[in-house]
Amino acid sequence: MADTKPLTDDERWRIALAKDRRFDGVFVTGVHSTGIYCRPSCPARPPKRENVRFYSDCEAAEAAGLRACKRCAPDQQSREEAAVLAALKVLREAEEMVSLERLGQLTDYSPTHFQRIFTRAVGLSPAAYQRALRRERAEEALGEGGSVTGAIYEAGYGAPSRFYENRKDSGMSASDWKDGGKGRTVHWSVIETTLGDMLVAATGKGVCCLSFGEGEAELRARFPKAELVEAGEDFRALFEQVTAAVENPATATHSDIPLDVKGTAFQQRCWDALRQIPAGETRSYGEQAAMLGNPKASRAVGGANGANNIAVLIPCHRVVPASGGVGGYAYGTEIKAELLRREKGE
Repeated sequence: MADTKPLTDDERWRIALAKDRRFDGVFVTGVHSTGIYCRPSCPARPPKRENVRFYSDCEAAEAAGLRACKRCAPDQQSREEAAVLAALKVLREAEEMVSLERLGQLTDYSPTHFQRIFTRAVGLSPAAYQRALRRERAEEALGEGGSVTGAIYEAGYGAPSRFYENRKDSGMSASDWKDGGKGRTVHWSVIETTLGDMLVAATGKGVCCLSFGEGEAELRARFPKAELVEAGEDFRALFEQVTAAVENPATATHSDIPLDVKGTAFQQRCWDALRQIPAGETRSYGEQAAMLGNPKASRAVGGANGANNIAVLIPCHRVVPASGGVGGYAYGTEIKAELLRREKGE
């Protein structure tokens, strides 16, 4: 559970629409047109908002005359669910890595079986979850202006080499991230598209910038300490793949285009959530915040989306106002509306 403050009904509704299982056990959703109550993550089709009431727990819902949904069984917290929740609490509070054997002892499961149920519930193994926590703490400390070495030790790494090893597939190194691309070479080109001139830039690890109506000056502002070089033949195939993804976003596959993303831990989480929104669909800022487990963070999510350097491939255009309309976009609402139209195959 990402937030201990009381949730509003609007926030609960956004969580239910996002089917966010991290809020299972925090509240239940009562559907008075059918007489049942459900977990927030219930896979059933969302009911009409006017038929929904929210309750703090199963007992409150049953006191209102509702019965438990047979599909999601909100009245039955399994032993496995309780074990995972207990383990998450231990891992978040731990200052050092907790072994799988220790987690097995705490939850009364064999280490192998507990790893299996934890990975199924969380999407990461216990070890990967702990590495992600440490990396996030270190990057948050870096973002606050601390020294690289100090932030690494403060986050619980035994040596700087362990931090760099943990980041080996995540793009820019810690010093690069902190120092505006210092020591990196960025290859760039301006490509004519049906949406206008498109700036594409990449390092040897992947695309680090995609924007419209910009050029070398704007790229320099993003990576003030990097070496900028006009792209040659080595980057032709990659840039052609990027162009195809922009011209035909409804059919293009973005996942096989490598990215070299620069951002804080929170920004990275926001951008990952954006890539989980299917082409042709949109989410509100509140719904995106609910995907991150914190429906109160819609303003912070908006700021993170605005800091996205890689348009289309990290699809911040798929986030629109809850009140309706297309909403703002760094490169103009016409481009945003056209991208959405193309993704729907219209």
